[in-house]
Amino acid sequence: MPNEAPQNLAIQAVGLGKSYGALKAVEGLDLAIPEGQFFGLLGRNGSGKTTTLHMLSTLIRPTRGHAYVAGHDVVQAPVEVRRSIGLVFQESALDRMLTIEENLRFAGALYDLPARLVESRSKELLTLFDLGGKRQIRVATLSGGMRRALDIARGVLHRPQILLLDEPTLGLDVINRRAIWQFLARLRKEEGTTLVLTTHYLEEATGCGQVAFMKDGRIIGQGHPLDLIRRLGTYILEIETEAPGQQAALLGNTKLGVPLIEDHRLLFRIPDEGFPLAELHQELHAEKTRSVQLRHPDLNDVYIWLNRSTAEGG
Repeated sequence: MPNEAPQNLAIQAVGLGKSYGALKAVEGLDLAIPEGQFFGLLGRNGSGKTTTLHMLSTLIRPTRGHAYVAGHDVVQAPVEVRRSIGLVFQESALDRMLTIEENLRFAGALYDLPARLVESRSKELLTLFDLGGKRQIRVATLSGGMRRALDIARGVLHRPQILLLDEPTLGLDVINRRAIWQFLARLRKEEGTTLVLTTHYLEEATGCGQVAFMKDGRIIGQGHPLDLIRRLGTYILEIETEAPGQQAALLGNTKLGVPLIEDHRLLFRIPDEGFPLAELHQELHAEKTRSVQLRHPDLNDVYIWLNRSTAEGG
């Protein structure tokens, strides 16, 4: 890693890793996230997503490797990194005994913002999230959606260059999730903010400029969401059956290839529009087939196949 900060990159990591004794929570992580990009870190619980965000935000010290955030080394210049980022945790960072207004004032004081600036930005953010009439209400009495919105408002009050979002919409209903995504899109468009997201809702990551799938602390696949989906195939053939192993064997002589088996479902990748699907009907035992569905793939399918590929060492 060079001593000079990388140009035009909001975040760069090379060989970044974190161990807890023998456990390697993150290992050999390489990232290059341009300024203004919407970047998604995707994976199951325990895959290393949150640990990665904690290293990038200086909350934990890397065991090995290097990382720059907003041009600052996360180990050598942690204060400068913290001034450049906003962070929205999985768990709320709000003081539940304080009011909405008091929480924002406290956040403003931490960043040494003038009182008038805190007031004007608070008013704007609370109006946006329909919290303007609740300024004097204690956080403990707010709904989960309101608290999440306030967490995000607190995280962007100082107009950070980079916003790190750890499961920002976890547990929220569709309406609240939509409101948050509309705000984040506006923030990126108007402020040029770099967004780094972790989420379990993979459909939320379709709008990312880049996504990286993590498993066991490593990146197992990366690219533009639509490119990754396109590479997977034109369709996914989903067969629900009482005898998945038997049906998989029956279809083994077709052009479908080896299926993914999930409980009572067989999943096949269909490469193109011209695939001879009609030939499959004679290969299926109708009495053991509950349903046959042809659908377009999504990021969930990409993740499933990436997991199989790494499990098989492919």
